Amino acid sequence: MARVELHEVLRRRRMVRRYDAGRPVEPEALQRVLAAALRAPSAGASAGRDLLVLRTPAQRELFWAETTRDRPGPADAWLTGMRAAPVLVLCLADPGAYAARYAEKDKPGPDRDAASWDTPWWDVDTGMAALLLLLAAVDEGLGACLFGVPAAAHDGLRAAFGVPAGRRFVAAVSLGHRAPDEASRPSRTVRRTLADVAHDGRFGEPWDG
Repeated sequence: MARVELHEVLRRRRMVRRYDAGRPVEPEALQRVLAAALRAPSAGASAGRDLLVLRTPAQRELFWAETTRDRPGPADAWLTGMRAAPVLVLCLADPGAYAARYAEKDKPGPDRDAASWDTPWWDVDTGMAALLLLLAAVDEGLGACLFGVPAAAHDGLRAAFGVPAGRRFVAAVSLGHRAPDEASRPSRTVRRTLADVAHDGRFGEPWDG
């Protein structure tokens, strides 16, 4: 498959919430998407993240069963579309890897105690790995969506899939081919512009490029 330039990948990236259940993700494409996540940076090269890949019908059904126990009534349009995704990737953070890394001798200073950090960099770094999954999916001609994992489902998921107690559920990413009508569905989100987001030297100073 022909690759596209980065700016084109960024332009095409959007959350896909409806998938073609009849089209599996090719193993080679899935391998490349997962490998892209390894290129994400991490604080101190701690690399404290794991990807739990669910790609069999039984695995996916177990995930959805655990995460939708508290949803009343029949499945809505979002859940129906997402359940059709042939691959789910659970993005897990490992705070212990950061605590161990920053306790080493080459990490002196106030940051040595990872438990005292104001910013949980294990979550940030895992989020960056998830973003690379989203971008790599575009490069492979796939659709993807990042979504949260309900806190009430964490214990059930740990038991169902053998997730260690020290891992944190940061997000999940669905992967698959878009449903035929997904591309035509208009976005309901108005994107903020660079002028809305960028501040020039002092907060509130407009960015004029």
